[in-house]
Amino acid sequence: MDPSVDIAETSTCTTCRFVEDKSNYWTAVLYFKSRNGTYIRVPQMANHNTGPGLAAGGMTIYYFQPGAPTRDLKVKAFAKGFRMIVGDPFRRNGDIDIKNPQSRSTTFRCFKKNDPGNSGTPGFPGDTFHLPNEPCEEGIRSNIYFPQCWDGVNLDTPDHSSHVTHPVGTISAEGLQFFGTDCPPSHPVRLPLLFIEINWDTRTFNDPDLWPVDGSQPFVFSMGDPTGFGQHADYVFGWEGDSLQRAMEVCTGFDGIPTNCPVLTVQDMDSMNNCRQPNKIAEVVEDEYLEKLPGCNPEQAGPDPATIVPECDALSTTAVAPSPTAPPAVVTPPWPVCHEGPGTHPLAPNCDSIPTKTAQVPEGTPAPALITPA
Repeated sequence: MDPSVDIAETSTCTTCRFVEDKSNYWTAVLYFKSRNGTYIRVPQMANHNTGPGLAAGGMTIYYFQPGAPTRDLKVKAFAKGFRMIVGDPFRRNGDIDIKNPQSRSTTFRCFKKNDPGNSGTPGFPGDTFHLPNEPCEEGIRSNIYFPQCWDGVNLDTPDHSSHVTHPVGTISAEGLQFFGTDCPPSHPVRLPLLFIEINWDTRTFNDPDLWPVDGSQPFVFSMGDPTGFGQHADYVFGWEGDSLQRAMEVCTGFDGIPTNCPVLTVQDMDSMNNCRQPNKIAEVVEDEYLEKLPGCNPEQAGPDPATIVPECDALSTTAVAPSPTAPPAVVTPPWPVCHEGPGTHPLAPNCDSIPTKTAQVPEGTPAPALITPA
C-alpha cells in the first residue's frame, strides 16, 4: 500500500473485466457465528448481469457519470496516488441523521426468494444501515457509495476521507443524495461516483436452528462488528494511464455491458478468476470453523465505538505463506448472470457478450455507469 508504488505499472493481472483497471477495492469480509461460538467465512457470489461466466466471488464496481440536474456535468478521473475510505470501521450504532448521506452510503439488501429486488435504488427503501435481522433466502448484498466530490488538491489525507465528501442534496426514494446533486464549494471537483455491490452467499446459514437462540442475526464482519454499522470500504486508484478518463468521456451508454466500451480492453472470466494474490499470512481464515476471528478482532457490539486491541499478538504480515494452488472456488448464484438472447432490460447482457450499438438512455434516467465486475 506504499503510495509511491504505481499499481498500474507493477500489477501483472487484474480480477476486473477491464484489463486497464488495476485499482484496489477492499472491504472487510463477513463471517457466520455458530451457536457454539465458532466462525466460518461467508462466501461471495457473482452479482446480477456480470456474465458470461461466473466470477469467483468478488464484487461489482460501477463508475457513474454525473447527470442532470447536476449543474457541472464535467467529471475528472481520479489521479495517480489517489485513495479514500468510506464508512467507519469503529461505528456500532445507527444514530446518524437520515439526511446525512453516511446513513445511506453503506447499506444492505436482503434478497428474498425469487425476488432479486433489483428495481429499487440501492441504499434506499427496503435496504438497511444494519445487517438484516431476518434470513435472506437468496443472500445479502452490500451497497457502498463512495464520496464523489474532491477538494482538487489532496490525493489522500491522514484520515483518508476529509479530502472528499458526498454531494449536497435531499434524501428521497430516487436516491437524489447521490445522483443529480451538486458538490459543495469546499470540494468543487466532480469525481466519478464509485459504487460497489458485494453479494454474500448466506443461503447455507438460513436454517433457524443455526441462529442464536434469541433470534438475533448471526453474521459478523471480520473487524468484530456484529451490527453492520461499521461496514466500510477502501479504494486505491490504479487505472492505466488516462484510460479511465477516456472511458468516462466515451462510454456514456446505460447498458452496462463492458464489451460496449470500445476504448477499454475486455478480458474473459477465466483470466479474471485466475488472477490471485498469494497469501500474506500463514493463517487459516476460511473454509473451516475458527475459534476466533482472524487477527486481533474480538466482537464489539457497541453501541459505543469499537476500540483497537492493545499489544496485538496476531501473526505478522512480514512472512509470506504459500501461494494458492487449487483452482478458485466458484459459487453458482440463484439468479442468471447473463441471458441467452436479447433481453427486455438494458442492464441484462447476453451470454455471448457480442458488442452492440450503445443503448439509448430514456429521459429522466439516472446517470450512466461504467460497470466492471471484479
